[in-house]
Amino acid sequence: MTATKKCPHCGHWTEWNQQPTDLCQHCGQVLEPYRVASEEARQKLSEQPLASVMLIEIKPEDGPVVRFFKYIIRGGQLAFAAIMAFMVWLVTVLAG
Repeated sequence: MTATKKCPHCGHWTEWNQQPTDLCQHCGQVLEPYRVASEEARQKLSEQPLASVMLIEIKPEDGPVVRFFKYIIRGGQLAFAAIMAFMVWLVTVLAG
């Protein structure tokens, strides 16, 4: 028994193999155009490099005062991340 799907373009019922590239037998259009776009977007997203931790950048050419305040801000960022990680762990442990 084969599956059928109504074509969103021409309105006729056609055989469907549940693949994103299945075409209508009557008009030749893709049966699920949104799924094809979703697969392409997912593929592009998977090819992008993963971002590292979003810490403030401390450049070597920054002055000593700016570097000092950037180190303080970075410490705050790391402390916030540690608190959030602890909270996630705690909720996970309490949830069982």
